[in-house]
Amino acid sequence: MTFKSIAQIAGSAMSAQTVRLNTVASNLANAETTGTESSAYRARKPVFQSVFQGSGARVQVLDVVSSNEPLNARYEPDHPMADEQGMVYDSNVNPVEEMTDMMSASRAFSTNLEVMARVNGLQQELLKMGQG
Repeated sequence: MTFKSIAQIAGSAMSAQTVRLNTVASNLANAETTGTESSAYRARKPVFQSVFQGSGARVQVLDVVSSNEPLNARYEPDHPMADEQGMVYDSNVNPVEEMTDMMSASRAFSTNLEVMARVNGLQQELLKMGQG
């Protein structure tokens, strides 16, 4: 495996984790929003796929899908977003789950950043060996 393919693998993983972190940020920003059943914010999750090619692989983001978890409904007929039955729907974002996902994505990003740094260091050492 070449240094270039290692860097491409780590780079694709970092890009995927960036999408994951952006999705978490969007979910947390909308965690306290309300709406009707059709307009309430639904948590979003990225879908990743491994793509194998030659001597390596990379991570690809296939899509960002909405959660199928039920919305949190409450009876509040005076709320401006209430439907005909007086129901208001809160987003289905679970802040604890999102924070856990954020920590996991952050650690994965950091790990791949460390891989990139080590590859760079190894390349520098290889160049120094060629000089002496």
